[in-house]
Amino acid sequence: MITKIPFTQEGYDKIVAELAELTGSKRQAAVTRLALARSMGDLSENSEYQAAKEEHAFVEGRIKEIEELMKRAEVSSTQATSGIDLGNTVVVVKDGVESTYTIVGEFEADPLEKKLSSTSPIGKALLGRKVRDTVNVEVPAGTLKFKIIKINK
Repeated sequence: MITKIPFTQEGYDKIVAELAELTGSKRQAAVTRLALARSMGDLSENSEYQAAKEEHAFVEGRIKEIEELMKRAEVSSTQATSGIDLGNTVVVVKDGVESTYTIVGEFEADPLEKKLSSTSPIGKALLGRKVRDTVNVEVPAGTLKFKIIKINK
């Protein structure tokens, strides 16, 4: 059985766009660069050829990775849930400070953009919770206490 990978619609759309860019302009540019470097002669001492080969391998590897993600992707819909679910933006208070997080799939997580993976300790603890719930989360640094004040669908 294939394990599904959860995505928000936004996250899925991003990987579709990245795949289109990779299979289009980036793949062609990598092939062109490789052909040009190959034409420069002795390949054993041609650093441009080695760099072009690495770039081409990276592009092809990323294409395969995204294609596998898309095969296993499951786009989540947050419309029918009564608590926090994938794709929701949540406003919480911790130690008197208000913060806003978006719960996303693990391949979309970006702490700098306040996008928390649904498989992270905080993400897991928030899933299914409702406004006014208090959530205690065990993390390596200790216990964090969050009060949910708003959920945006």
